[in-house]
Parts: sequence; structure tokens; C-alpha cells
Amino acid sequence: MIDNDGYRKNVGIVLCNSQNKLLICKRLGEESWQFPQGGFEVNENAESAMFRELFEEIGLKKNDVLILGETKSWLKYDLPKKYQRKTNNRLCIGQKQKWFLLRLITDDSNISFLNSKRPEFDSWQWVEDKKPMEIVINFKRDVYKKALEELIPIIKNQINGL
Repeated sequence: MIDNDGYRKNVGIVLCNSQNKLLICKRLGEESWQFPQGGFEVNENAESAMFRELFEEIGLKKNDVLILGETKSWLKYDLPKKYQRKTNNRLCIGQKQKWFLLRLITDDSNISFLNSKRPEFDSWQWVEDKKPMEIVINFKRDVYKKALEELIPIIKNQINGL
């Protein structure tokens, strides 16, 4: 689903554990790391797209997580020319994302890459909240910065009992 400006509607998922570390995943066969994310399907809203992507990409279900928050607005990034492609005869120049902050409330042994016909990841790790900015591909950095600046305070407020 590409909008009139050429941006694909997408959700991003920041998942934290009970130690407030964030899940970051390594793309299959590559050395690039990112948060789980994915596009909308027809007639999906942001939350339903997020839960579908959560299951397809990392094997977690609704009862494995608690929604802590989401970004107030859409965050966009442009794709480098070599990654731009046509979908349904429309050029996709980037992603327009709604980001969700989730807390894992079950065991991380439920994380699995086997729920998709074409898995996107081959490994994952829990990291401190600064690490994603150091390892994410450069064209996504600004969106990660904005999403984390908005979502990480929610975790910190929980810690402080606010």
C-alpha cells in the first residue's frame, strides 16, 4: 500500500524485556540489524498490522506482549535509489511508519523466525537502548532516533512509577 507521495505504509516494533533491553534482529544472510517492521495489508489498521508482523517476523502472539505505547504521528524515511522499486505500478521511495512499543510478558523462548514462508531474520539479541542507533543501517537512523526519543521515556516512566 503505497500512498500518493510514494511511501509504503508500515509498522515498526520496539520490543523490550523485563530488564528494559530492546530486541534487535539480524537480517537473514546479512550483517545488518533492525527492529521488526512490515507493511500493511488491505483493510488493516496499524495495530492489526503490528500483531500480524509480530507473529510473522518473530513468532510472538498477542498474549506474549503488552502494548506500552505508539508514536503519535507517522515517521518517514527515504530508501536509497538501489532499494526503490515499483509495487502495483507505483514507485516506492520510502516507508511511512507507525511505531509501537511492546513489553514481552512471556518467555523469550517463544521468539521464532519459522512463522513466515520467507523469514527475514536469522538471529536476535537483547541490547541497551543506545545500541540500535549504532548498528542500524544509515538511511533508517533518523526514524529510529525519532521513534526511540518518543518511546523510551515510556519505559523510563514505568520504572519511576509514573
